[in-house]
Amino acid sequence: MLGDDAELTTAVRAAQDGDETAFRAVYRSVHPRLLGYVRTLVGDADAEDVASEAWLQIARDLDRFSGDADRFRGWAARIARNRALDHIRMRGRRPAIGGDETELTGRAAESDTAGEAIEALTTDHALSLIARLPQDQAEAVVLRVVVGLDAKSAAETLGKRAGAVRTAAHRGLKRLAELLGEDPESAGVLDALPPQREPRRRAVSSATVTHTRARTQKDM
Repeated sequence: MLGDDAELTTAVRAAQDGDETAFRAVYRSVHPRLLGYVRTLVGDADAEDVASEAWLQIARDLDRFSGDADRFRGWAARIARNRALDHIRMRGRRPAIGGDETELTGRAAESDTAGEAIEALTTDHALSLIARLPQDQAEAVVLRVVVGLDAKSAAETLGKRAGAVRTAAHRGLKRLAELLGEDPESAGVLDALPPQREPRRRAVSSATVTHTRARTQKDM
């Protein structure tokens, strides 16, 4: 798996040049957390199929992407979310996503609750607890803490204001801390997932690369 954002940025750009090995490295780096996000939208049974559809679109549209690792994660999350919503509509189920932003007018505390809420939990355990949150909070927590998006990128993915996403994530993490307190098996295993990311101010040079090689998930 790629060790840091610089390596992921380099791998994405190499994949845009048609480097299949680089594309597989991007997949291995991003897929586990992206799959976790999809699970919060469609459930375990359909998550793999929806994630596969998302990666096929990511491979197909990669030439049109421009940006660094942070922007790539956000772009991939938007594609995965759209595929999940399409899947929900096809199944005839009403998506339990979004939430009323009028409920998100509170301001998050300056100290981040993520460390206190889910440190030392396995990802599967954390996601099972996240699934018990209201959907808007679950999406905000997964995008910010699991996928690793900053508030701006998460807001673009969800079509919300950054402040609303920060507040939803904060409330979700606070509720997770309460759930952990109710679960004896989770006592003493807080803070497994990283704190919410804030945007880093850095210049990014964009490049437009065109190639014709087809990429499919079979190569990953």
